[in-house]
Amino acid sequence: PKMKEEQCLHAALLCLGVLCYSHGLATEKLNHSRPSLHGHHEKGKEGQVLHRSKRGWVWNQFFVIEEYTGPDPVLVGRLHSDIDSGDGNIKYILSGEGAGIIFVIDDKSGNIHATKTLDREERAQYTLTAQAVDRNTNRPLEPPSEFIVKVQDINDNPPEFLHENYHANVPERSNVGTSVIQVTASDADDPTYGNSAKLVYSILEGQPYFSVEAQTGIIRTALPNMDREAKEEYHVVIQAKDMGGHMGGLSGTTKVTITLTDVNDNPPKFPQSVYQMSVSEAAVPGEEVGRVKAKDPDIGENGLVAYSIIDGDGMDMFEITTDYETQEGVVKLKKTLDYETKKSYSLKVEAANVHIDPKFISNGPFKDTVTVKIAVEDADEPPVFLKPSYIFEVQENAASGTVVGKVHAKDPDAANSAIRYSIDRHTDLERYFVINAEDGNIKTIKALDREEMAWHNISVFAVEVHKQHQEAKVPVAIKVLDVNDNAPRFAAAYEAFVCENARSNQQFITISADDKDDSANGPRFIFSLPPEIIHNPNFTLRDNRDNTASVLVRREGFSRQKQDLYLLPIVISDGGVPPLSSTNTLTIRVCGCDSGGSLLSCSAEAYVLNAGLSTGALIAILACIVILLVIVVLFVTLKRQKKEPLIVFEEEDVRENIITYDDEGGGEEDTEAFDIATLQNPDGINGFIPRKDIKPEYQYLPRPGLRPAPNSVDVDDFIHTRIQEADNDPTAPPYDSIQIYGYEGRGSVAGSLSSLESATTDSDLDYDYLQNWGPRFKKLADLYGSKDTFDDDS
Repeated sequence: PKMKEEQCLHAALLCLGVLCYSHGLATEKLNHSRPSLHGHHEKGKEGQVLHRSKRGWVWNQFFVIEEYTGPDPVLVGRLHSDIDSGDGNIKYILSGEGAGIIFVIDDKSGNIHATKTLDREERAQYTLTAQAVDRNTNRPLEPPSEFIVKVQDINDNPPEFLHENYHANVPERSNVGTSVIQVTASDADDPTYGNSAKLVYSILEGQPYFSVEAQTGIIRTALPNMDREAKEEYHVVIQAKDMGGHMGGLSGTTKVTITLTDVNDNPPKFPQSVYQMSVSEAAVPGEEVGRVKAKDPDIGENGLVAYSIIDGDGMDMFEITTDYETQEGVVKLKKTLDYETKKSYSLKVEAANVHIDPKFISNGPFKDTVTVKIAVEDADEPPVFLKPSYIFEVQENAASGTVVGKVHAKDPDAANSAIRYSIDRHTDLERYFVINAEDGNIKTIKALDREEMAWHNISVFAVEVHKQHQEAKVPVAIKVLDVNDNAPRFAAAYEAFVCENARSNQQFITISADDKDDSANGPRFIFSLPPEIIHNPNFTLRDNRDNTASVLVRREGFSRQKQDLYLLPIVISDGGVPPLSSTNTLTIRVCGCDSGGSLLSCSAEAYVLNAGLSTGALIAILACIVILLVIVVLFVTLKRQKKEPLIVFEEEDVRENIITYDDEGGGEEDTEAFDIATLQNPDGINGFIPRKDIKPEYQYLPRPGLRPAPNSVDVDDFIHTRIQEADNDPTAPPYDSIQIYGYEGRGSVAGSLSSLESATTDSDLDYDYLQNWGPRFKKLADLYGSKDTFDDDS
């Protein structure tokens, strides 16, 4: 049936096109036919004669239906010239877009056919050029002229939405008709022709919650008071249909996911009316007691709840904070509890929304209250001292057993267990004190010295008798009171100096004192001379009444020769009750001074030396001594210098003059240039080779028969002889008695010619390779050739 409908539609459209073409052709003939071919004259505005050509073409704008699938090519239209008499002498030619490929023309009749199926959405029109020529001469009979072939649209494209899926949000409890989102579809068909592109929107899924505007595609809410807490997400299907929504139109659909956003339309609510909690009396402030939670189905900031204590007898003992991660109220201990004082508390806790929406204030109040009952649990507490710390006083030098003070602790539990006391010995290492275990009395067991330690800080333990693990600790500070048991002394080790020419009543030193006792038993200090020397003829003392005293000269004229040292006893008394005093000795030296009173010397020896020699004489003596020492040093230096000898002693070994021999080996030239006898040790000729690093203990005589001839030219025999001497002579190491040239010059192809390494071998080495070394080594080849070679030569 569907194919039949499409075929009928195509046939109807084809008939419609033919009718339009016929009507257009008639209209064209009426509106555009020209007069005679020769035309007529018309006057212009300025009298100019204008020639208007007569129109020779007769045609209309052509149309062809898209997507035509008939068996024969569709007739687009016909070209005809008014000068065509029908005798076939006129030839019609078609050119332009698609000419000859899509559009073909019958050159005799002028009929134009479309040979291919056209798609308006691909191309809506084609521009062609028509021309009429004489068939025989090809002479143009009409000027070329353009015309347009339009592709007639049919409804062959369904509507398509911009997106396959849409997502939108709308607040819950929105009013009916609240706009949610607009969906848009497009149709590729021609919107200016028919209803192929006229779209109508409708909702397929999502009723009764949402609706859509048929012309705009705007989705709106259709149900009041939609609750997010009941249903949060909705799936809506929207359809777009062309042909104005009538039957036979094409359609397309899209899916829209609509989410309800939260608003604060629900107050918090506690799930129960009373919460029961418990806490130990041993809990410390800040410790968590329990948690409460009011449920709010809203989310985000709309579900935030703050907790507070608004009433109850435990408002001072407890507090509540909000845990915003879990939305719980955390009850915490604020102060220390005592089970024996109060065993339970009651709180009234309120939970309220932080953010309230004024639109839904009528749904309130947005808060709720609950009762929290807290029971205090008894705990086994340690003993408690009546004071947090104790301070006692005791006089120094008090007798052993003197009571210092008393501490007291009690058991806070209902059992009120007995308490035993003890001193922490880590705080009383010297064991100055002892405590009575039953009543807490602290006593001394040693004499105390304030000057050694003015305060004693100890710690006292209190332990329950039947529960040793329960103990308390309290600090006890004991102040040692001062007793005047230290006499005053000189503040320093004074030593005074007085000039020989001092004047009478001249002050030469001021002394002061100190006292180890407290200030109450120390200053003020009183200075005086002992009664037996109060009339001392040399010195006198003056108390300055500021804890200092001045010593003055009583007479004039002191002499170091007669007496250079005086000892003056001074009595110092303190202000204690009773007062203590001590006698201190001041040492006074007699010194020589200049006229200004500056010290020069304080020893009697210096005074005698000064009388015998002056300073100038001493300087002259020292200068003479220094000059004599310089002369002696120069003389010794000159005597040690020696002249080096200019010539070598004759008895010096001639071998020591040969340092290096670094020439390249030259074979026979080398042998001729150097006398082998030079290498012979002069001493070795007589059979005695002295050792040069140590003195030999005995004379070593070489074995007979080993000594070679002095003028021997056989290098091999010479070297073997020296090797045997070195091996058998303990007093003459080889490095002191033989000098060798063990290698050819560096870079020589001959390598080493030395036979030093042949001490343990016979002379049966093969020297045949010397024959290949050329004329330079001919003599060596003759000397060291093989026996066969010698035999051949003989």
